[in-house]
Order: sequence, then C-alpha cells, then structure tokens
Amino acid sequence: MATGRSNKLVGQTGEYLVAAELSRQGLIATTFTGNVPHYDIIAADEHGKHVFIQVKAGRVSSWQLDIRQFCVISFDGKRQIIGAMKSCPVIGLVMVFVKIDPDRKDRYYVCKWEQLRDLVVKGHKYYLARHDGTRPKRWDSMHAAIAEKTLAPFLEQWQVVTDGLR
Repeated sequence: MATGRSNKLVGQTGEYLVAAELSRQGLIATTFTGNVPHYDIIAADEHGKHVFIQVKAGRVSSWQLDIRQFCVISFDGKRQIIGAMKSCPVIGLVMVFVKIDPDRKDRYYVCKWEQLRDLVVKGHKYYLARHDGTRPKRWDSMHAAIAEKTLAPFLEQWQVVTDGLR
C-alpha cells in the first residue's frame, strides 16, 4: 500500500532522474522538489535559454490526474459535461512522465503540456461516452488517468525539451 512517504520518494526520484537525464544532454537542470506550482524543474542551455518541466513519476503503468487541470467540467444532474479546453498554466511547459523500473530500466515519456491535455480530454470524453456521461462509481469524481501505452509515441522524445528552450 502506498503511503505519503513512499509517494514523496517516488516523486523525488522521478525529478532527480529527469534532472540527471537533462544533464547528460548538456543542460543545467534545477529541481524544486514540489515547492513551485506547475513545474518541478527548470532546464537551461549554455546561452541561458530555459524551459519549464513538470515531472510525473510512478512505479505502475499509468499516472493519475485531475481532469479539471485540462478542461472545464460542469454537470447536468449526475452527467459530466466537458467544456472549454484550458490553456497551459506556464508558457512552453514540457511534461515528462517517468516509469520507475525496479531493475533501473526507467522509461521517459516527453511531450508538450498541450499534447497531454488533448490526450487526457479525448480519453475522458471516450470514458464518459461509454457510460452515458455518468461515471459509474462516483459521478462527481474528477479523476482522469493516462496509461503508458497512450504515451508510447512520446517515449524518449527529449527533443521536445530542446525545442522548447526560449
């Protein structure tokens, strides 16, 4: 069973793994260990161009999210209605999902925040459509998840970080 401490360790491990990988690619990476809203790392090149990065780390093959980060949700009775898409909270935000492997064969999925938003909202729409708009267990839940298989096209796409330097 996951505890608060073990969850913190997973998150911290993920941030440090991403920072180390960015360093291998010639970027200076500074972690903030959860103390800054919306991003966990700032990475900069030798010219001072930088990019903000949010890290999501886990030991299982999916990551848990809140759908309200990505779109407006309203209700018609118990039916969820997906409204307007939200804008990225930080210009140029890059998302890195880390699948922490016990054998140290960690996997990194790198995408723009907007790409993640589009995938999460599409998945939520599909889920709601299968259940006539009402979540079966808790109708008012804002839970959303993204599976590793959905993120597969973004495996090791580190150029998203260097493309985002500004």
